[in-house]
Amino acid sequence: MRVNGRPRTARQKYGEELKLRRLAARMTQEALAREVVCSPTLISHYEAGRRLPSPDDARRIDRALGTDGFFERWLQDLETKYTDHFAAAAELELQAVLIQQFVLTLVPGLLQTNDYAHALFQAYRPNHRREEVDQDVVIRTERARVLDGPMNPVLWTLLDEAVLRRRVGGPQVMARQLRKIADMAEAGRLRLHVLPFEAGAHSLQQSLLTLMSFADSAPVAYVEDFQTGNLMDDPRLVASSRTAHDLALSDALSHHESVARVWASAEEHEHGQQ
Repeated sequence: MRVNGRPRTARQKYGEELKLRRLAARMTQEALAREVVCSPTLISHYEAGRRLPSPDDARRIDRALGTDGFFERWLQDLETKYTDHFAAAAELELQAVLIQQFVLTLVPGLLQTNDYAHALFQAYRPNHRREEVDQDVVIRTERARVLDGPMNPVLWTLLDEAVLRRRVGGPQVMARQLRKIADMAEAGRLRLHVLPFEAGAHSLQQSLLTLMSFADSAPVAYVEDFQTGNLMDDPRLVASSRTAHDLALSDALSHHESVARVWASAEEHEHGQQ
């Protein structure tokens, strides 16, 4: 079964089962909400797969529906390493055959070196504990393994030139990060384009955007801002996102020119010329 023509995520399967069990119990969302001590809107979010219940809510759902701990046990299997707004997108990355991503200021997570990621997580957490930062880096590194599997997606990355210029972690860390990207591009593991400063204003100037395509399902688009994200499968929104991506891509450097610019920027960081 597909949802709007795209693969169902584990959260959506959980929500569908919740809805089926609720209907079988002849309960409305409002009635279940009273038993769970939450709003009917939250029950709606659970059933749509947009959110997962807390362990306490899952226990109350089981009591209300007489499901003998079913939803509480399943919830434990759905615990995710990712933030709520990104969890569904991370699931779909594993199923995609083509990932097209655009970023404005930072190297995308799938391409980050450990040192680059470490510097980012330290910046996000001014009172950080080293073990927490190390764990975040491990999670990000594991996510990037999707590119190494036998069914790895084609990765197409469009970088605003600001990504190359912002020095994250110091000159050596930045130089190694850019060399990794250039190496991947030259090895054919990455289709790379850089949107240069001289292009001026462009269609994606206000947003990070990821487009994901699947072998037998409709594509999706994912946009992200500070601590928020939106996974879109509405065909009109996906189409307009793709148009914006295509417009920005038309202003970018060619693959070969982009690789050359990334190499040059790495050298500039290495020798303190930024």
